[in-house]
This record gives sequence, C-alpha cells and structure tokens, in this order.
Amino acid sequence: MSLPRIAVDAMGGDEGVRVMIEGAALARRDHDSFNFLLVGDGQRIEAALENHPNLRAASEILHCDDVVGGDELPSKAIRRAKTTSMGLAVNAVKTGDAGAAVSAGNTGALMAMSKLALRTMPGIDRPALAAIMPTLQAHDVVMLDLGANTEADARNLVQYAVMGAAYSRIVTGFEKPVVRLLNIGTEEIKGTEELRDAAAMLTAASLGGTLALQFDGFVESDKINRGETHVVVTDGFSGNIALKAIEGSARFVTDLLRQAFTSSLRSKIGFLVSRPATELLKHHLDPNNHNGAVFLGLNGVVVKSHGSATAKGVAHAVAVTARLLENKLTERIAHDLSQLGEETLRKNGRGAASKDSETPA
Repeated sequence: MSLPRIAVDAMGGDEGVRVMIEGAALARRDHDSFNFLLVGDGQRIEAALENHPNLRAASEILHCDDVVGGDELPSKAIRRAKTTSMGLAVNAVKTGDAGAAVSAGNTGALMAMSKLALRTMPGIDRPALAAIMPTLQAHDVVMLDLGANTEADARNLVQYAVMGAAYSRIVTGFEKPVVRLLNIGTEEIKGTEELRDAAAMLTAASLGGTLALQFDGFVESDKINRGETHVVVTDGFSGNIALKAIEGSARFVTDLLRQAFTSSLRSKIGFLVSRPATELLKHHLDPNNHNGAVFLGLNGVVVKSHGSATAKGVAHAVAVTARLLENKLTERIAHDLSQLGEETLRKNGRGAASKDSETPA
C-alpha cells in the first residue's frame, strides 16, 4: 500500500539538488511504497532524475526557482513562503498535496514557515524540534527541544514530554518510554522552578496512569547517551547546546582515533587488527545514520535533514518521515494530550512566556 507522498525541498542543504535527489532515490529503492513531490528548479531536478528512473516513476515535480538562503533570517524568508522551494514543500502538506515535507535548508526559516502554514495542534502551546541520537543500548534516545524555542515553562516541558514519548514509541517500539528532564543534577531540589514544577506535574500524571510514558525524574547531560532513558526533555536553548556538545565530542573522538592510528607504522598495523571494531564505532557515530529532526506539535509532519547530510543521511530522514506517516504521529500526540487533560497543565500557574528563537539548531 502506498503512503501519502512526501514533499522534498530539492534545493535545501549544502549541496542541494544532487544529494536530495540521490537520497530520495536511495529511500525509494528500499521502500517501493514511497512517492514524492520534488520541489525546486524543474530543469535541474529532471537532469538529476535521469540516473534514477525508479524515483522518476514515483515522483511529480513542482517547479520554482526561488530558494531560501542558509543564513537568511526567518522573518525575511517567511515573506517568500509562497515562492520558495521550502515554502511550497510545506504548503503542500497544508493543502493535502503531500502527507509530509522534508527539507535540509535553513532551520529557523523552516520552523517559521511550518508554524505559519500548519499551525500548532490543539493543546500544544509551542512546537518543539526533536531528534534521535545513539546510545550504548540497542535503542536510540529522543531529545527535545533542540532549538525551536529558547525558553520553556513547566507547561511547555510537560507538552514536550508527551510529544517526545509519542515519537519514541514509534522509533523505539517501547509502549511506555522512560522520560526524564535534563537538569544539573538528579536530586529533586535541583534545577529551576520550571523544571521542578514540570517534574511534579509529570509525576502526578504518571502515578495516575493517564500517560503512555514512565516519568523517571531528572537526567544530567553526561548520561544522555547511556541508554538509561528513551526521551530527554529540555528547553531549546539548553537542548541546542547539549546537542552540539555531543556532536562535537563524537567528531573529536573520531578525529583522535584517526590521528592515533596514522601516527606510526605500528599504529597502522594496530588499525588493521582493530578495523572491525573501529568500523562499528564509525557507523554508530555517523550522524547520517540518525539524520532527521522532527517538528513536533504541528498539524502535519515536517522533518529537518542536516544541511551537510550525505545521500545516505537524506535517505534516513525520508525513511523517518515515512515511518511517522505510517504510524500516524500527529494522531498519537492528539490522543496522548487528551489523556493528559487540561487539569494537569493548569497546575502550573506561573508559566512564563516562551520566546521564539530566531536561530534554532
């Protein structure tokens, strides 16, 4: 059975059309139920499709030659939402011409356009950017918010927890994912007032059995990738810093190993002996194997591919998008929010207004 087609912003990302088309072709090769609306310069897309007849047979092209710049302010880009490849891809979700959109372009612009076109779901104050990251266990960890909003009150954090758990159930298969709030310590007295209030609200809801998640208190940043939790919840400012610190550490380890194994003849021989283990490490740390951040809380599915993603990374983002469509992510979130109830959220009476970030991840 074919899934709703996926709108691909073919002009986004560091390399644009070539990588986006190759990535979609890889995804289509592995999943023949995928269909696409390819948005961008029609002539360039047609040329790229010559090497991918299987993708061409499952795609429609929507031509436009206007592109959102990588460093363009969201406030400026949003004025051209009706003429850019990014804006038209998102609008296709709004009109029902596509079931979801994927872009590797400007994150801030993509969030702004998505919020304007799709609006937030009932019961969600602000959408969040969520991504999956590797752990020492067999399952990945979902982390949000990664930059959609620089600040979050307790109400926002509870909503993030519900959305992150719904997403985690799809990608990990756990019926009740373990959810923790990112904090500077695990003790109940640690952290800001917002964090402590959110913890109290989630504890009460978990004890009441109304949520499809297990709230387990706080987690420190050095435990994010241990695999002890399925969902890590935080504000976008802290989340973005934590994400980039983790990505930087992964690159540091990879580069350090490369230097170590090429420093001498003995090291090169050691590399050959340990190559199976280092290849496994390389696969685990490769961001292309975890590519595809999701804007949760919108009336539609929008996935952000990393701008530097390879074709393999784009294919992974497309596969994540299809999986969310197949498992009806937005419907799951709506159901879980109804289980949470407004009464629990009203327990937070102090909610400071969150501020939108102009420059998310």
